[in-house]
Amino acid sequence: MRIAYLDCFSGISGDMFLGALLDVGVPSTLLEHTVSALGLGAHLETSRVDRSGISAIKVDVISPDASARTAVRHSRAHPHHHISHETPGAAPPARDLKEIREIIAKAAIAELAKRNALAMFEKLAAAESKIHNVPVERVHFHEVGAVDSIVDMVCAAVGREALAADELICSPLNVGGGTITCSHGSFPVPAPATIELLKGVPAYSSGIAEELVTPTGAAIVGCLASRFGGFPRMKIESAGYGAGAHDWPGHPNVLRMVLGEPLAELGKAGEEAVMVLECNLDDLSPQVFGYVMDRLFEAGALDVFATPVQMKKNRPATLLSVLARPEDAARLAELIFAETTTLGVRRREERRQVLSRQFVAVSTRFGEVRIKIASLNGTTTSYGAEYEDCRRIAREQRVPLKIVIEEAVQEYLRSTKTK
Repeated sequence: MRIAYLDCFSGISGDMFLGALLDVGVPSTLLEHTVSALGLGAHLETSRVDRSGISAIKVDVISPDASARTAVRHSRAHPHHHISHETPGAAPPARDLKEIREIIAKAAIAELAKRNALAMFEKLAAAESKIHNVPVERVHFHEVGAVDSIVDMVCAAVGREALAADELICSPLNVGGGTITCSHGSFPVPAPATIELLKGVPAYSSGIAEELVTPTGAAIVGCLASRFGGFPRMKIESAGYGAGAHDWPGHPNVLRMVLGEPLAELGKAGEEAVMVLECNLDDLSPQVFGYVMDRLFEAGALDVFATPVQMKKNRPATLLSVLARPEDAARLAELIFAETTTLGVRRREERRQVLSRQFVAVSTRFGEVRIKIASLNGTTTSYGAEYEDCRRIAREQRVPLKIVIEEAVQEYLRSTKTK
């Protein structure tokens, strides 16, 4: 298994994320091909720069409207997006969500990357819609809808897949401070859209009077990060640094990305601590219960399951059980309170023995599928095709799921016999 950790001690923006991807080993040709596939007449320029003694990669998107945005772009990484009351003749031109969907849909990139990039823009549109009290489809993206921001988000989605990391974990976000100026006037940092995008995300300010987290950066981590927390126990493989626009004395303006293999939470090999969260539900709709399970998995739960129980007054009910990492327990408990009718959540710490796991990729006639392999003391005990890979291929190519799974397993067995 492989994990990636984003250390946002100096915030995050789109160009910083792309720089970190490149510095950690994502091929520059992949991002260049992605930009070309968008058909917007843009290209990337990368350079190695120094940020308070740290060597990092700076990424700039060069596009036809770059000169019109130069004055406002370098306030951080991107200025802000607004609703549709732009002054006639202003540059760059506004784009609505429908147009951006069309641009991304036509691009020759992987379907999962398309979905993630679209999700970022939809989160941005939803945030602006709420702030300005207008329908989502009336939200127009000005600077954020410009070429460089479309490129940032699509390249971020493509680069995330190229990491081949099973999980992307993000640190709490240093949002900065001070004020920013946009077409609506001066606002305290974080900007209103950024605040909306960061709901449920741990954030803090180190006191730097700058905008450290942009709406673009908030949308990227909001869609691509599987969970937020401190630096995980891991065997470090590599690290990369993406540079922001400014070079502040005494504070490296970089985003750090670290790749490696996760280690057990406890010192004993193969053993880790988990938190068990439980509550009894006797008045929750089964439809809502299914939704809650999905939300918990999306928020980083290790497992979620239901058990039929009989409560007081002979009422049938459901016992909701959630397995979580210790650092995620409080956040998941808050989600349970928000999404269910329970008045209390029981919590206890337990230990579990886990087999060592790794992934290998096999090529089938339908596409590449990951095989999860479990082992004990170096001996393989079980293996299986990764369900999400098979499900995606089955839906995209309209073939039975069981056929994709069977072929992936057979290809894995053939590959082991030839070794």
